[in-house]
Amino acid sequence: MKRFVIAVYVENKYGVLTRVSGMFMRKGFNIDSLTVGETDDPAYSRITITLRGDDYAREQLINQLKKLFNVKQVKLLDGESSVEREMALIKVRNTAENRSEIMAATEIYRAKIIDYTTDTMCVEITGEPTKINAFIEVMRPLGIVEMCRTGVVALERGGSIMEK
Repeated sequence: MKRFVIAVYVENKYGVLTRVSGMFMRKGFNIDSLTVGETDDPAYSRITITLRGDDYAREQLINQLKKLFNVKQVKLLDGESSVEREMALIKVRNTAENRSEIMAATEIYRAKIIDYTTDTMCVEITGEPTKINAFIEVMRPLGIVEMCRTGVVALERGGSIMEK
């Protein structure tokens, strides 16, 4: 199963996200991450979907997305010619024993401590999903209390743009 990222340019209207995500459910695919946000033009939104499947499934999903009402463009993003980023907020147990290790890891991974109490620290980290995963594995033995991730956002490198 290959991982792939699909960018979907849609009209910014009520129910569009439901139709897009419902199509994945009907086809029996699990979405690894889904992010959506308004573009530079408030009439349109961009949905970035990350999932796993074979080449046949990928082509089938892209073709089905193109058929949906309110979908303006669908593009498969190649990992080598695109930039991917994700953000995670991770609340970690703050003790005298692990404090310096949390702070050292935060510096090494270029993360930020955004909240500090005597009991916990909340760390913000951004980067490629592999970087986020590695940081989580470093934090896990230190005592992750709570965590949330945004999901992947991605753009093609260079002058390529999605047309409306």
